[in-house]
Amino acid sequence: MEDLKKRKIKMEEEASKGAEFSTTQDHLRFLLDPLNKSQLVDLLSRLGSQYPSIAEEIKSVASADPVHRKLFVRGLAWNTTSETLCAAFQVHGEIEEGAVIYDKATGKSRGYGFITFKHMESTESALKAPSQLIDGRMAVCNLACEGLSGASNTPDLVQRKVYVGGLSPEITSEMLLNFFGRHGEIEEGSVAYDKDTNESRGFGFVTYKTVEAAKKAIDDPQKILGGRTIIVKLADTHKGKTVQTQLPAPVVPVPLPMAAGYTQPGKAHPGAAPVVYSYPQTMASYPASSYPSPPTAPAPYPPHSQISYAPVALRKEPVGLSPPTPMGMGGYPYYLPKQ
Repeated sequence: MEDLKKRKIKMEEEASKGAEFSTTQDHLRFLLDPLNKSQLVDLLSRLGSQYPSIAEEIKSVASADPVHRKLFVRGLAWNTTSETLCAAFQVHGEIEEGAVIYDKATGKSRGYGFITFKHMESTESALKAPSQLIDGRMAVCNLACEGLSGASNTPDLVQRKVYVGGLSPEITSEMLLNFFGRHGEIEEGSVAYDKDTNESRGFGFVTYKTVEAAKKAIDDPQKILGGRTIIVKLADTHKGKTVQTQLPAPVVPVPLPMAAGYTQPGKAHPGAAPVVYSYPQTMASYPASSYPSPPTAPAPYPPHSQISYAPVALRKEPVGLSPPTPMGMGGYPYYLPKQ
């Protein structure tokens, strides 16, 4: 009996504790509901710094969604593989998945890829230094959920991006970045390469982190790289000069459609084989009941009997020339008496 009493008392205590916990949790929710995002972030950050258990709970909840751990990496070289991409980002932490995106038709790299870290802290570390050299090209990363909107699309981008023309074929992206790095910190830059041959196209782009650095690169009088005098100007100015005049589209004659059975001269019939017509064509017979004959109109005049006339004898004309009329004295006609 005593054991049963002890068990009942213990169960009642546990039930009361659970009720108190649920009541406290509901009360905390009621208190936290009117707070805005910034207030909640400040509160959780203070609690996480004071209590390690709360910090671990925040990390596990934040890292549960891979959206916050996946990076989009652009500006990759055409010969960069998934292995070299993962090796470049392993310095920030353990990688869960990483791959370069290839074109399905050609099997060549499309110049970008994705990296998914196992922990959110690794993603934060990689975003602190978004630009890094991979296979001689400056690659840039940002959160994949932001897409290209996470790239450097600030209003002063047109004043920080520089076009470099007249490059020697031997100039690599690393040499280009080293040459222009003396003017300021570079955010992104590379030599433009041909996708098919992987050869330099003779120009490139450099994006500085400040407008002042871009102005220094443009105003620098020493513009000789690889034994050639290069062209340095704002990339937006270079784009504006490539305007082509559009010519009016030529008028293309359109053949008129003809009735079936008649082909156009010099061209094959587009449809089925032409129908051959034979003449005269037989008309289909229709039943008399379908189309009744129209009523006969009454005669406007009464019929008359045929009138007979007496035969008339025709005088026969003499054949040949008629004899000349005898002429008398003085040109008067000469009349012969009737006999």
